[in-house]
Amino acid sequence: MDEERALYIVRAGEAGAIERVLRDYSDKHRATFKFESTDEDKRKKLCEGIFKVLVKDIPTTCQVSCLEVLRILSRDKKVLVPVTTKENMQILLRLAKLNESDDSLEKVSEFPVIVESLKCLCNIVFNSQMAQQLSLELNLAAKLCNLLRKCKDRKFISDIKCFDLRLLFLLSLLHTDIRSQLRYELQGLPLLTQILESAFSIKWTDEYESAIDHNGPPLSPQETDCAIEALKALFNVTVDSWKVHKESDSHQFRVMAAVLRHCLLIVGPTEDKTEELHSNAVNLLSNVPVSCLDVLICPLTHEETAQEATTLDELPSDKTAEKETVLKNNTMVYNGMNMEAIHVLLNFMEKRIDKGSSYREGLTPVLSLLTECSRAHRNIRKFLKDQVLPPLRDVTNRPEVGSTVRNKLVRLMTHVDLGVKQIAAEFLFVLCKERVDSLLKYTGYGNAAGLLAARGLLAGGRGDNWYSEDEDTDTEEYKNAKPNINLITGHLEEPMPNPIDEMTEEQKEYEAMKLVNMLDKLSREELLKPMGLKPDGTITPLEEALNQYSVIEETSSDTD
Repeated sequence: MDEERALYIVRAGEAGAIERVLRDYSDKHRATFKFESTDEDKRKKLCEGIFKVLVKDIPTTCQVSCLEVLRILSRDKKVLVPVTTKENMQILLRLAKLNESDDSLEKVSEFPVIVESLKCLCNIVFNSQMAQQLSLELNLAAKLCNLLRKCKDRKFISDIKCFDLRLLFLLSLLHTDIRSQLRYELQGLPLLTQILESAFSIKWTDEYESAIDHNGPPLSPQETDCAIEALKALFNVTVDSWKVHKESDSHQFRVMAAVLRHCLLIVGPTEDKTEELHSNAVNLLSNVPVSCLDVLICPLTHEETAQEATTLDELPSDKTAEKETVLKNNTMVYNGMNMEAIHVLLNFMEKRIDKGSSYREGLTPVLSLLTECSRAHRNIRKFLKDQVLPPLRDVTNRPEVGSTVRNKLVRLMTHVDLGVKQIAAEFLFVLCKERVDSLLKYTGYGNAAGLLAARGLLAGGRGDNWYSEDEDTDTEEYKNAKPNINLITGHLEEPMPNPIDEMTEEQKEYEAMKLVNMLDKLSREELLKPMGLKPDGTITPLEEALNQYSVIEETSSDTD
């Protein structure tokens, strides 16, 4: 009934009446996302009627009302089939100021029309394959980049930037060819990075260092939304950028990584928005070549170094709380380097672990990022090792029991999701410089068996990557407890009485044969397959492993 009345007024053609009836329709259906199939034809005709009105010279307020209703109707995919034509797309492009002939954005009164047109385009492109093809034909990506250049330094048109960026994200998501066009032809990487700089109001103090005001206000909701959309678009543009071939590419990625470092150190208007902002920053950092991630840390300035050395001495002895705060802040400094961004990533990872769900989507990106940073950058690895795997003192509890970051990561090593447990184990292995004996000290053999089996390191040794040769230092508590630590569980156990000590030799032989017969039965019924270690440390059926060792012994005796 609503569509029938609105269609009648729209066809009548009087601008004031059209605006009123469409405003009423918009207010009533603002939250409607599912439509009755019985009124489908009427909605199609209403869409066609609105496009006919939009080509006329009507007031701006009437244009906005038309576009609001069109945005609501474009949520229905079936309605879009007959109205998604090149002519109609061009009408929306003109209203959104996406035509190249439009040189500036001076009329503030037109901004609501631009925003609503971009919203309509977002819905139509997302819901219509025909619109996606027309977007390529009309070179929509280039027009969107051109609009961004017009408004990148003008904060009062943030809504235009936000929906321009959202549409750019959708195009690059739905068409992989557009990613390459954005990256190289349209220079999307520096353009979108500049959009982020503008949203964060970054002031550079060095080539890859920005000034951070920890006492400054949080980002506004509009700035946060713009930044999130820019991060998502940049992710698509850089999704295949694992290798850097040119010096200019390396410089651009370092600038982007420095902007992302700034992003990690600021907050949004709410805790949820801050987490969403940081989550998208983590995803984008995963696309940055690992050699360019060194800008996530930076040397302390002379002022910071002096302040760190004197602050504790200046505080009176009774100021215990203040001293604890200073010590907490000093945990973000390591070896003369500012580790704030890495500390934020570590806290972000722990929060994602504590959520207890969606580990593959929410946790693996940050774990993978920290693993690659640790493998490539020594200072980052040593800082994370100090935070995650501090020197062992209390070994009375199993490694997976407790509330520390180490305990949480060890629990993940036996997670049901193969991808989650692999990346958690890999992260700890890298922190241990890929040395098996060091990993087992912190996790126990049982928790690490899956990683060691996959790497062919069940017999011990170390991984393929090279690390510095500095040795780990054990605490006195660990050294004293070490002889009584159960290597399988990784914790201190009281000596248990040996059940065969009181057996006679005949009883021992009887129990041994009983065990052999049980294993033989399980093996013959293929309920259990005996396995052994090959010389290279990988597991294989026991017979094959014994054969390989026999060949090695024969070869050795022949050589002698």
